[in-house]
Amino acid sequence: MRKKRILGLLAVAATAFLLVGCGKSTSSKTTTITVGASAVPHAEILKHIQPELKKEGVNLKIKVFQDYVLPNKALASKELDANYFQHVPFLDNWNKENNGSIVSPGAVHLEPIGVFSKKVKNLKDLKDGATVLVSSNVADYGRVLTLFKDAGLITLKKGTDITSANFSDIATNKKHLVFKHSYEAKLMPQFYKNNEGDAVVINANYAVQAGLDPRKDAIALEKSDSPYANIVAVRKGDKDKPAIKKLMKALRSKSTQTWIKNHYKGAILPVSSTN
Repeated sequence: MRKKRILGLLAVAATAFLLVGCGKSTSSKTTTITVGASAVPHAEILKHIQPELKKEGVNLKIKVFQDYVLPNKALASKELDANYFQHVPFLDNWNKENNGSIVSPGAVHLEPIGVFSKKVKNLKDLKDGATVLVSSNVADYGRVLTLFKDAGLITLKKGTDITSANFSDIATNKKHLVFKHSYEAKLMPQFYKNNEGDAVVINANYAVQAGLDPRKDAIALEKSDSPYANIVAVRKGDKDKPAIKKLMKALRSKSTQTWIKNHYKGAILPVSSTN
């Protein structure tokens, strides 16, 4: 009788162990997502939140891109689950030109675009006929024009929408500045270091990657109220997927936003400080 009772207790214990084991298996199920990103600061920020996402059951893989051309193509073709490198005007322009339907679940940080020069210390000091080198990224032209407009060097045609503005929208150019805009964005820091042109416009991510500090080295820097905050982008219909929601929660958490501010010492601004 005693032997049967012991065997019965062992059977119950074994069943309980199996049930506990099954519970662990269910709770430890992970979802893998691949996010394309520029090396700095996007991939660095994503790497920072990897441990947090792992605790939430999301295995984050990061694919680094060195340009602004391929990430949206890779997302549209389902090579990626999301990307993180662009702002809304850039995405809107890409969707328009490619008949795309990529959307954004939210913004994360601002990379203030700046003007750099080895020849003058202030944007207003550029000489008559000075050459300004700008990247071929059309979506950034409004940002560039705003810097020169705010410095009193140009005016824009009445009714110009700054988020879609082009250099043809310049109404007056009192110093006859020559804007050359046919270069890849990633090449701009090298032009500056080679002292090419009288001024060079550089995106903050490429500036930081090249060892520049936009706050100290730029002769003019975009203000924090810019509409060009960097966003995460996904395919239409994926915005509300649990893994994407967890990704956005981690990126926009107070701890991550504070880390961005402290780690980049103000060269990259968290959205919490721009809203």
